[in-house]
Amino acid sequence: MTEDIMTNGSLVYLLFAIPPVILAALARNSLASRYSKACKAPAAMTGAAAARAILDSAGLRSIAIERIPGTLSDHYDPRAKVLRLSENSYSGRNLAAVGVAAHEAGHALQDAQHYKPMLVRQAAVPLASFGSNSAMVLMLIGAMMNIFALIIAGLVCFGFITFLQIINLPVEYDASSRAKRQLESLGIISADDLPMVRSMLSAAALTYVAAMLASLLQFLYYAMRFLGNSNRRQ
Repeated sequence: MTEDIMTNGSLVYLLFAIPPVILAALARNSLASRYSKACKAPAAMTGAAAARAILDSAGLRSIAIERIPGTLSDHYDPRAKVLRLSENSYSGRNLAAVGVAAHEAGHALQDAQHYKPMLVRQAAVPLASFGSNSAMVLMLIGAMMNIFALIIAGLVCFGFITFLQIINLPVEYDASSRAKRQLESLGIISADDLPMVRSMLSAAALTYVAAMLASLLQFLYYAMRFLGNSNRRQ
């Protein structure tokens, strides 16, 4: 039964896998191009200074900003209440640094204001982590032993991963919206610079759309293949 899934389903799998792979490649290329252009556009302050100004304006002076290695490894840690910025985002005095830092500061604002989708995402992270480690094992064992309950359990576990990708979209889009509003209202960037920052953040958001689409289509493929074969076996 497992061999049938791996061979007969290969073409169908490609039909499910190719669209998100193409979209992901286009999103990455678009982000790299727009990020590179924004890195060459000067800003009035560094990314760390921009993030500090946004946080302070919201009364979040207790949230620390740390420098971390890597490129676009930036993130906000809601457990430690720390904003971590990569080298360029921290010390770069350009629109890319300011835009990325403001986006991460937007997550800190979400956390402080108890933005519901972010709270849901935080709760979904451990479930998605469990699902990534157990989904395929449960589905394969269920298929080999023809135990329908294990197949369903595996699909539920994979569903945790897909749900995390789906709930991630409003969280990321909202953080970008907050970033753009704060950058403009605090006078960190000019109205003329806003389109470039908006373009870069939109390209970044597209990478999350690609990840969500890939996870959703993969879930649908597994549901079709494993449940279909289980029904035929019965």
